[in-house]
Amino acid sequence: MSANYERWLTREYGFSAFANGPLLDFWRSREEGEFTGVDDVPIRYVRFCSPSHNKVILVSTGRIESYVKYPELAYDLFHCGYDVMIVDHRGQGRSGRLLEDPHRGHVQNFDDYVTDLSTFYQLEIAPRQYAKRFALAHSMGGAILALWLAREPNNFDAAVLSAPMTGIYLRMPNWLTRKILNWAESRPVYRDGFALGTGSWRPLPFVVNRLTHSRERYRRNQRFYSDYPELRVGGPTYHWVRESIQAGMQILEEAKNITTPLLLLQASEDHVVDNRSHTAFCQAMAIAGHPCEGGKPRVIEGARHEILFERDAMRAQALDAIMRFFAQQN
Repeated sequence: MSANYERWLTREYGFSAFANGPLLDFWRSREEGEFTGVDDVPIRYVRFCSPSHNKVILVSTGRIESYVKYPELAYDLFHCGYDVMIVDHRGQGRSGRLLEDPHRGHVQNFDDYVTDLSTFYQLEIAPRQYAKRFALAHSMGGAILALWLAREPNNFDAAVLSAPMTGIYLRMPNWLTRKILNWAESRPVYRDGFALGTGSWRPLPFVVNRLTHSRERYRRNQRFYSDYPELRVGGPTYHWVRESIQAGMQILEEAKNITTPLLLLQASEDHVVDNRSHTAFCQAMAIAGHPCEGGKPRVIEGARHEILFERDAMRAQALDAIMRFFAQQN
């Protein structure tokens, strides 16, 4: 067992001291930047670099998230010998919003996310002489990365998808969902409004959250939104849901084109994405002759959707799998 793994296993016991000491010092070393994305939307990003590193990990985050939420992951990846770069997707975090109400999670075209990430790669990663280039993506960020890998499979030496949004967990029949979304699509007042059952951001107590079992990490993430109101994003618009469902279908169609070595981590207790879509995705890759690592999802038993923000035991298991997988790519 590595020293890193042992530290990951016991982090929560002294989480406050870690967050206000070593992690805060690390966060202060960040470099922040901005570039212009599709339709002139400003896209913000952060990077952590060292002259002693010759490998990089690009992190693609989930819906409503910002790199402000990711210091701990960046810290762990950086101290494993990697430069780390994290992009705030359009419409969230510190990047430009697309609607007058900043709480509405929205995108005009899902492919805009993909184009933005590709632009960032060409600006910040491609020009640097890294010996190895890797990507790590969570949830919506996993859907974005999967589409990008299908179109540009040679950019990375390997990639990891953590609970990727290859399909959304829906609480109503698919036919009814399609009917509602198609109805809203032709009515702008609904199209760009909050989807049914959602609304502006509001803090939820830990006991009702469906994202993680880690009280420490959940509370820390909630404090980010309390301290930085400009980061807050609420529910998605009807159009975002429609675009994202179509993106999931597109991912399954294009999975055959992904030749990048790929590991897919799945949370056994996920109620945000549809785990059945992970199986379909891995099967499509296998049929095309380039299966993902192990030929199927690597299940993190007991984990909720935010695997990389879970309790120490589950998070350490996931991080160890990621680091081992990247280390295999010689």
